[in-house]
Parts: sequence; structure tokens; C-alpha cells
Amino acid sequence: MGKATGFLEFERRNETYEPSTARVKHYKEFVFALSDEDAKIQGARCMDCGIPFCNNGCPVNNVIPDFNDLVYRQDWKSAIQVLHSTNNFPEFTGRICPAPCEAACTLNINDDAVGIKSIEHAIIDKAWEEGWVEPQPAKHKTGKKVAVVGSGPAGLAAAQQLARAGHAVTVFEKNDRAGGLLRYGIPDFKMEKGLIDRRIEQMEAEGVTFRTGVYVGGEGFPVHIQNGSRETISPKQLKADFDAVVIAGGAEMPRDLPVPGRELQGTYFAMEFLPQQNKVNAGDVVEHQLKATGKHVIVIGGGDTGSDCVGTSNRHGAASVTQFELLPQPPEQENKTMVWPYWPIKLRTSSSHEEGCSRDWAVATKRLEGSNGKVEKLIAARVEWKDGKMQEVPDSEFEMKADLVLLAMGFVSPVATVLEAFGVDKDARGNARAATEGDRAYYTNVDKVFAAGDVRRGQSLVVWAIREGRQAARAVDTYLMGSSELPR
Repeated sequence: MGKATGFLEFERRNETYEPSTARVKHYKEFVFALSDEDAKIQGARCMDCGIPFCNNGCPVNNVIPDFNDLVYRQDWKSAIQVLHSTNNFPEFTGRICPAPCEAACTLNINDDAVGIKSIEHAIIDKAWEEGWVEPQPAKHKTGKKVAVVGSGPAGLAAAQQLARAGHAVTVFEKNDRAGGLLRYGIPDFKMEKGLIDRRIEQMEAEGVTFRTGVYVGGEGFPVHIQNGSRETISPKQLKADFDAVVIAGGAEMPRDLPVPGRELQGTYFAMEFLPQQNKVNAGDVVEHQLKATGKHVIVIGGGDTGSDCVGTSNRHGAASVTQFELLPQPPEQENKTMVWPYWPIKLRTSSSHEEGCSRDWAVATKRLEGSNGKVEKLIAARVEWKDGKMQEVPDSEFEMKADLVLLAMGFVSPVATVLEAFGVDKDARGNARAATEGDRAYYTNVDKVFAAGDVRRGQSLVVWAIREGRQAARAVDTYLMGSSELPR
């Protein structure tokens, strides 16, 4: 794979960034993809390691050694064919996937892993530039109709696979544009939305129908969750109109912060804050946009969503940005001999952190205080963890000025009103109950109804959503036709 001695001869070559002083002034992508030559050298580092652990580290099981070798040989057209054989949307994963494949790379045991994500990014961008990404409409129609509820990565993957199998697919999205959290959760500076638009155009050319602004579910949808619907369709009607239904929504219920002062104005969920900027970037009129301009911002939660809040706040021109994490600070370098080939817990500094952010760990928020109904300060304390239990450190309480507090502590479940309206059984975490193996893979307890993506597995990665969408499509195709030629 690649050059036999490449891993000994070449160092890892990373993608480069626009300087932080420049990129915080706009919302466009700022990552410079590898040149053809740098991608070739990166592909040359792929080892003939016998067992390619990267394949299993990748949730969609990308055939990584093969496309690395093809890039090394500069056969880009074959490389995109290999990449597309397992991944419908490598332009999404090549930008926002955390690359568990690289953690599993054999070279990562004692050296820098092969830059698999950057190679994937280079392959798909070149494929679009060269016009190699074309619609693949089915040669024969089955006469079967499938509804997909949700247009995030799971729904898009399921819809594209089912359309290519010959089914008439309609995707229902409650917001005004398709894309789910790819559209309204990921900031434009991490992934520009034109990438979604051109995939939507490809899928429409393949026969997929998109109906946006349509909510499928019951009454009582939470007011703090993005919902731009102008029309409601009942699950009963959907089941009557279609031969199968795939529920592929996200795990949109955010984890709340039950502390005194939570009700103060200026305290919001991250997903009340982030989508508004995406709408503004799209040219939409947003009333009462939440702005961090000139404010002291505190982000509670140390994950990717919190990082996105940091980057967006910096672009607004915040006076200061602080990010708190409840857990202890992880080590800067993992013990590879203990964790490889699995995803390691280690300190990760995002491009948003590099743009300006004070970070602190093992901090618990005790209360929020303010006047005239507006938050003005946050009271917190240091904590320590013993035997998996959290304890407050005595005399460690402190306060910080806070004009805007953003809650980015993860998501706990899908919206219950959707699953309850369908009558779908839920697991202990509130997700749709459906197995992933066997004759009833992705099939819920309700006739005709399947579930895939975050609505089934809980909050997860875009690459897991694509995997589940593809697998659910195969399960639906088998249900409708008795067998399926779609890949899992």
C-alpha cells in the first residue's frame, strides 16, 4: 500500500489554516486542502500492515489502504470510486469527522498516523472539480414509495441509497432547508453549506423529492429546538401514503443546567445560538439574533458544540470567551500502548480554541446571578473526581462576569413527541428501540417504520449517521423487495 518504505521516509503533512487573525473576520472555510503532491506523499506513508485497523476504526468501513495507494499513484478517479463505494458524502466527513480511522492507524502506535482525513478531503474536492460526481438514477423503478423523516446525514444517506435501488423517496424536513444539524448545527467556517446544496441537487436528479418546512409528529414540540415548519403531517397519514417510513431525525433534546438563575435572560442552549448565525449567513432575516458582540461569554461544555460556540463568539467580537468542562483536564498525550487502536481520551485543541479562549476543567456551575432579569455573573466551584464520583473542593468557589452563558453539554435524546406520535418503543435513554442486526435490523415495533442515526443510537458522529442511514436503506429495501443488492 503506497510506497513500501514511505512511512520511514516521509513525515506527516497536515492541512494548513488561514491565520486566526484573518479567519475570525469571516465565516467561510479556512482550511487549505493538501496539494496533489502533498497528498501523494501522505498516501505513500500508508503501510502494508497486513491488518488495516483503520478500516474497522472507520464507522463506514472506508477501504482506506486502497484509496491511499491510488492517491499515491495519482489515480484520483479510481480513488473517488473506492471512497464513494462506502461513503455517500466524503466532503462532509473529510471536514468534520474527528477521524477515528487515524487513531486506529498502525503507524499511530509509535509515529504520527497517516493523514487519512486530509486525503479523503483532497479526493472528494478533486472529484467535484473534475466533474466526476454525477447523479446515479436507478435504471429500473420498483413502484415502492419510501418516506424519510429528517434530512441530516442519516436521512440523506438512506434516501440516496433507496433512490438508487429504484424506490420513490420523499424526504421530510421540519426546517426551511435540508441538511439537519449539518445545516443548522455546524458553523459555516467548518463546513460551508454549498456542499450540502450540491448533494441535494444530485439527489433530486436521482429522483429524491425534498419537502421542507414539514413537521412529522405530534403536538408539544419543544420551543427551544429549531423548528421552521409551516405544515404538519401525522405519522398515520405518512404510513398510509408510503410503503415504508425511515425516522432519521437527530438527538435534539439538549442537556439542561438545573441551577438557580437558569431562567435569567442571557442563558441559552448552544442550539439556540448557533443556528441563527447559519441563517444570517444564508441571507435569512433573523429577528432578535443572539449576539456575543462586546459580551463576556461563558460556554459550559468542553466538546465540539462548545468549541463551535467559541468560534462563533469570537467572530461576533466577544469581549472574552471562557469554556468550562466538568471533567478533569485530559492528558496532552495518550498512552498509545494502552488504548490503540481505540479512540483515545486526550487534550484536544480546536481551531476555535486557537482563535482565543480561556479553558478550564473540573469546574461545576453552582448558580447564575444578575439583575433586572438578566444574567451578570456565574458562580462556580472546583471539583475533584474520586472513584467516579464528583466532590466539590472546599473553599474553591469563585465568580466570573457573564453577559452570555451558552449551554453546550451534549444531547440526551430525540424529541419525544415524534417517537410517541409514531408509537415507537423507546430504550432507557429515550431513543427509538431498534436492533442493528438480524432479520429486523433498524425495524421498530411499528409496522412499516424503521429508525436510524442519532434518533436510534443517541448523540453521535456524522460518520455513524451515514453508516446507519446506509444500513437502514438495505434493511428497508429487503423489507420491500425480499432481498437487497445494496451494500451494508
